[in-house]
Amino acid sequence: MTQLRIPAVYMRGGTSKGVFFQAGDLPSDPAARDRLLLRVMGSPDRYGKQIDGMGGASSSTSKVVILSPSNRPDCDVDYLFGQVAVDRPVIDWSGNCGNLTAAVAPFALSSGLMAVPHGDEARVRIWQANISRRIDALVPLKNGEVQEEGDFELDGVAFPAAEIRIEFLDPAGAEEGVGSGLFPTGRKLEWLEIPGFGRVEATLINAGMPTIFLEAASLGLAGTELQGEVNNRPELLARVEAIRAQGALAMGLVASATEATARRPHSPKLACVAPPSDYMASDGKAVAAASIDVLARIFSMGQLHHAMTGTGAVALAVAAVIPGTLVHRLAPSSGSLRFGHPSGLQAVGAEATQRDGAWTVSKVCMSRSARRLMEGWVRVPSSP
Repeated sequence: MTQLRIPAVYMRGGTSKGVFFQAGDLPSDPAARDRLLLRVMGSPDRYGKQIDGMGGASSSTSKVVILSPSNRPDCDVDYLFGQVAVDRPVIDWSGNCGNLTAAVAPFALSSGLMAVPHGDEARVRIWQANISRRIDALVPLKNGEVQEEGDFELDGVAFPAAEIRIEFLDPAGAEEGVGSGLFPTGRKLEWLEIPGFGRVEATLINAGMPTIFLEAASLGLAGTELQGEVNNRPELLARVEAIRAQGALAMGLVASATEATARRPHSPKLACVAPPSDYMASDGKAVAAASIDVLARIFSMGQLHHAMTGTGAVALAVAAVIPGTLVHRLAPSSGSLRFGHPSGLQAVGAEATQRDGAWTVSKVCMSRSARRLMEGWVRVPSSP
């Protein structure tokens, strides 16, 4: 039988890669859509490689994005993100991918979802449908087209490209029907009881994406670790997942810790932080303690991330500006934060104000880059 042929673009955004689709090219029924997208990515793969699909066998490279023109008067494009499990038939639609957000705007401009404006820069107003938040991306233009080549370097990406500035507007909040507000439990510090592991101190914050922050020392880590020092330790990863699942329950995101592991592996994220220290990044580059304000490591889909998720950077920046959080205790920030991750360092800025005891976050800003890697059609068996 002839395989299905579906228009798609394979894009890098920040330190992630994913397959981008226009909504009209996919089934309207969510169950049929998910079956198709799983087959596109090559999941579930009992070998963990996604050899028979477009996925790259890691949380950073097993992602799908669905875009459509927005009906909202203040937005240009609607963006729906799916994190595809490698070894299970699961697509988690519960959160955003901040890295691939950088690729949404170039895709929208290049694919005709919105008109390319005159000038040397386009502001693309993105409605992030997973979390119901607006994100603006400022994309450089040249001769009426998206400029992809440039000299902006992003640690975790081997080659330079054009800089895309991203503004996460009002990133603090919650999904409908679950824990509300910036701090879903109402407190900036929590003690989580982890069955089989004991108590752990954490900050549970909802900014960019629900995120759980721990001190690295509570996991027996220094905060300078790279993937190879963590991802081959199944007992440590099991503890991380147990904490993440209990955090999800405490934040009101799931009905049980079991549900968090089985059905919601993408969010909340769990990250650990530590005071600045010299370390060697994954490419062999020395990162000096004096060049950063805090060390940060984040786990994604059960593994230590090779760099930092975009939404994790948002949550980190917000937590750093708010007194009383675990992150602020280690790295108090007045707005700008430099942090060290496994691939190097990154800067992020948050604008937050306190009024009548409550914190409001107006904006979090960071820079990323994006590039079209391949465009055309993906093919899948006619009965995925």
